[in-house]
Amino acid sequence: MTPEVTREVVLQQRLRAARLLLKDMYDLISELAISSRFSPAMDALADSVKDSQHKREKYRRVIGHLIKRLVKTARECELELSKLNTSASMVSQTLVEEAVDGWQDVDALDDATDLIKPLRIMYDSLVETGFGLVADGLLVDIIRRLYVFGMSLVPLDIREESTKHTEALDAITRWLGIGSYSEWTEEARLSWLTSELSNKRPLYRIRELPKLGFNDSVLKTLNVFGTIATLRPSCLGAYVISQAQTASDVLAVMLLQKQYGMTDKNRNMMRVVPLFETLNDLTNAPDKLEQLFSIPLYVGAVKGKQEVMVGYSDSAKDAGRLAACWAQYNSQERMVKVAAKHNIELTFFHGKGGTVGRGGNPSVYRAIMSHPPNTINGRFRVTEQGEMITQNFGAPSIAERTLDIYTAGVCREAFSERVEPSQAWRDQMQRISDVSCAEYRHLVREEPRFVPYFRQATPELELGSLNIGSRPAKRNPKGGIESLRAIPWTFAWTQTRTHLSAWLGVGAGLTTTDQSELKTLRAMYIEWPWFRETIDLIAMIVSKTDFSISKNYDDQLVEKKEGLLKLGDEVREKMVQTRQAVLDVTESTDVAGAHVALMRGSSTIRHPYVDPVNVIQAELLKRLRVMDKKKSLLADEMEEQEILKDALIISINGIAQGMRNSG
Repeated sequence: MTPEVTREVVLQQRLRAARLLLKDMYDLISELAISSRFSPAMDALADSVKDSQHKREKYRRVIGHLIKRLVKTARECELELSKLNTSASMVSQTLVEEAVDGWQDVDALDDATDLIKPLRIMYDSLVETGFGLVADGLLVDIIRRLYVFGMSLVPLDIREESTKHTEALDAITRWLGIGSYSEWTEEARLSWLTSELSNKRPLYRIRELPKLGFNDSVLKTLNVFGTIATLRPSCLGAYVISQAQTASDVLAVMLLQKQYGMTDKNRNMMRVVPLFETLNDLTNAPDKLEQLFSIPLYVGAVKGKQEVMVGYSDSAKDAGRLAACWAQYNSQERMVKVAAKHNIELTFFHGKGGTVGRGGNPSVYRAIMSHPPNTINGRFRVTEQGEMITQNFGAPSIAERTLDIYTAGVCREAFSERVEPSQAWRDQMQRISDVSCAEYRHLVREEPRFVPYFRQATPELELGSLNIGSRPAKRNPKGGIESLRAIPWTFAWTQTRTHLSAWLGVGAGLTTTDQSELKTLRAMYIEWPWFRETIDLIAMIVSKTDFSISKNYDDQLVEKKEGLLKLGDEVREKMVQTRQAVLDVTESTDVAGAHVALMRGSSTIRHPYVDPVNVIQAELLKRLRVMDKKKSLLADEMEEQEILKDALIISINGIAQGMRNSG
C-alpha cells in the first residue's frame, strides 16, 4: 500500500456512495409530491433552499438541493481521481443533466450528517402531519443506509508494522540531534513521546520534509500520515499496529498523527489499535495495557475506549495451534481485568483468517459462544478475508444469514451464563500448551531437515513467485520460516493435504498415560465450550489429512538424501498420534467428531475431484522445478513453462476450493 493507493481507495468509495445516493434521491423525489401540511421545522428548512421549480412541494425542493450537493460531491471525487491518473468512470450523464442547473454553486457534502439532518426533519414532518406510511417507506431506508454506510461506504483501516514507526522516529530524533530513538530504552521512549505529545510545537515543518534527507522507507511511512490527515474522519477507521510489543509502539503512532494535525482536539485522530501476534506479545499484552492506561495523557485521548487486535495467524505459526489458543484465551481474560481496573471499555478485534490454522471457524455461532467470558459484552470486531468474503457474503440471502448468525451469537453470549474454567482445567491447559509448543518449535525451528523438507514437499516457493496473494509471501525476503507470512505457511501445507500448521504439537500435548489426566481432559471436552470447540476444529482438520496424497508429494518432489524422506514419514507418524489423541479425548469412533456429517459429505462429494488435482499438481511442481534448474531455456521450453505455471495456479485454486475452510 502506498499513500496514493490509500487516497484512491477512499475517493473511489466516496464516489460510489454518491452515485448510489443519487439514485435513491431521484427515486425519493418522484415519491414525495406533497404540497400541503408541513411541520414548522420543515417550513424553515425549505425556506433556506432557493428553488423556483418546486415552490409548493417543499420536500422536493429540499431533495433537489441535496441532489445538487451529491453531484458536486461526485464531481470533486472525479477531479481528484483524474489527478491520480485512475480510470474512474463519470456519474451517469442523465443524472447530471437533470440537476445541472446550479450544482456548481452549492457545497459538496462533508459527511453523512449533511444528509441525515435534513432527511430526519423531512421524516419527522411527514409523521407529524399524518403521512407516516410515506415516511416509513424509501425515506427511512435512505436514512438507515446513511447511518450504516455514511458517505464512504466503509471506513478504511490503516495498518503498518511497529518497526516502520520506530524507523521513522529514529530518523527524526537523529535529525533533531537528540540521539537514536531505536537505541533508547522503553522508559526513555515513553518519556520523550509523552513530552512531545504535550508540546504544541511540531517535530519538523511538513513542507520541508523532502529536504530532511530521510530514506525512501521513512518518507513512505510519513507520507501515509500526511495523506490520511487530509482525508475526512468518517473515511477512516482504526490505525492498526502490526507486531506491537510495547506501550511506546502505540504512543509513537499518536505522535506521528499529531505531527500532521490529527489530534483529539481536531476530532480527526484515528483510534490506535495494537495488534499482539506472537506468543510472547500475547503473554505480555496485559502488562503493556497497564502501562498505557497509567499514562493520564493517553487515557484522556482515548475517552475511555480502547480497541485491541488479537492475532491468530502469527501466534499459531509461532507456537502451534494449542499453545496459541491458550495464550489468546489467557491474554484476553487478563486484558479485560486491566481495562476494568482503569474503567476503560475494551473491544477486541479478532484477526482470524478463513482457515482453522489461522483462527477460522465454519461454525460462527459456536465460535462466538466459545470466546472467553466477559470479552465480548455485545461488541467485537472480526476479520473476513479472501474466499470467506464470497462464501459468507457473496449473495444477499447468504450475507443476511451470516449477519443473523453474528447477531444471534453476540446477543446470546451477552445473556448466557458462561463456563469459567476451574484451576484444575487451567493447570491441565498450561501443561498441554507447554508440551505442544515445545513439540511444535522443536520440529519447525530446531530440526535442520525441516526447512529443506518444507520447501521441497510443498509449493511454498511457487506461492511466493506466482503473485496470487494480497501481500508478499515474506516480511523479510531473506528470512526463513519465522519471516514467512502466516497465509503461505498455512496454505502450503493445505495444498499437500498435510495441514501440518493446524495440528502439529496437538498429539504430544493431548497424549497422556495418566488416567486421571485423561479423565480431566474428557471432562473439559464435555463441560467447557472453548476447549470443546478447539478440539473439534482440530479434529475436523485432522480428518481432512490424506496420507497417500501427502506421501505422493514426498515421492515426487523431495530429494532422496539427508533424511528428508524419513522426516516426511516422521511427520505422518505425528499425524497418527494426533488422530489417536483426539479420539481418546473425545471418546468418538470417528476422528471428525462434531463435524462427521460435514466430512462425510467432503469425502464422498469433493475428494474424488480434488484427489486427481493433487496428483496433477505434484507432477506440475516436479516439471517446473526441473526447468528452474536449467541455466537457460529454449523458446519452446519458455512457452511450456508459462503453460505449466498457469496450470499450477488453477490446481492451487482447485485444491483450496475443495478443502474449503482449510484452503
